Amino acid sequence: MYNEKTLAKGLVSHGVNTCAGCGLEIVFRNVLAVLGEDTVVVAPPGCVALFSGLDDVTNMKIAGYQCNLENTAASAAGIRAGLDALGNTHTTVLAFAGDGATVDIGIQSLSGMIERGDRVLYVCYDNEAYMNTGIQGSSSTPQGASTTTTPAGKSTARKDLIQIAIAHGIPYAASASVAYLPDLQKKVKKASRVQGPSLIHVHTPCPTGWLFPPAKSIELCRNAVLTAAWVLYEWENEKIAINYTPERLLPLEDYLLAQGRFKGLTQEEIAEMQQMIVGKYRRLLAAAEM
Repeated sequence: MYNEKTLAKGLVSHGVNTCAGCGLEIVFRNVLAVLGEDTVVVAPPGCVALFSGLDDVTNMKIAGYQCNLENTAASAAGIRAGLDALGNTHTTVLAFAGDGATVDIGIQSLSGMIERGDRVLYVCYDNEAYMNTGIQGSSSTPQGASTTTTPAGKSTARKDLIQIAIAHGIPYAASASVAYLPDLQKKVKKASRVQGPSLIHVHTPCPTGWLFPPAKSIELCRNAVLTAAWVLYEWENEKIAINYTPERLLPLEDYLLAQGRFKGLTQEEIAEMQQMIVGKYRRLLAAAEM
């Protein structure tokens, strides 16, 4: 259904000037290919602003609104309320924002959107830093990663966006990855049918900020899943389901050492991180089995 021809001739124009190997463009095209033209996109400043465009030029063929960095969810909720007041219950309101605009600056408006039960599909493309403004660290930056504001490596673990949403009582939340596009498409379809707020958290590689060859984007994100550095799971009907379980976990260093941002880690630090990541993965598996 969502083949290359559909994506190429879909709702996003050719020639978008994202960086080579950018995971954002892959995510954006695939999400809109599922949702279709009856969609309003709300996007904050950041890498995704390349799609909403500059002045009177846009790279999208559907309605869109560029909000402020901190109020993506609030803006989307306002549009949803306006459509509902007009009797339009069929148009999907898609909030599409990065980790900085979601897990950091925008967490308060996202919290309010979920608490109110606003029917908005929120997609966070997580490239794990403020990539558009100079690769500053965000609260979604992994522990040990070097950024321009954490040059020696981030000393704290990342926030867990999905678990924060679950604690709010969200009806549907899921993680996804550019390396597993059928899984992403299936989850977007599910989320679009939820009668309330839904959240999809997508692991989105950034060769510029992560310091790896652009041709390795998909391979790198696949290794994140195969090492449990990124777990594919969903929260639905108040239950956790793991969507992909590797037969055996690869060593974490297979993922970390392919990126220049982790070059300062010692073997002892990698071992500690592996223990932490495997522990979290096992807790998710246990929760899914309950």
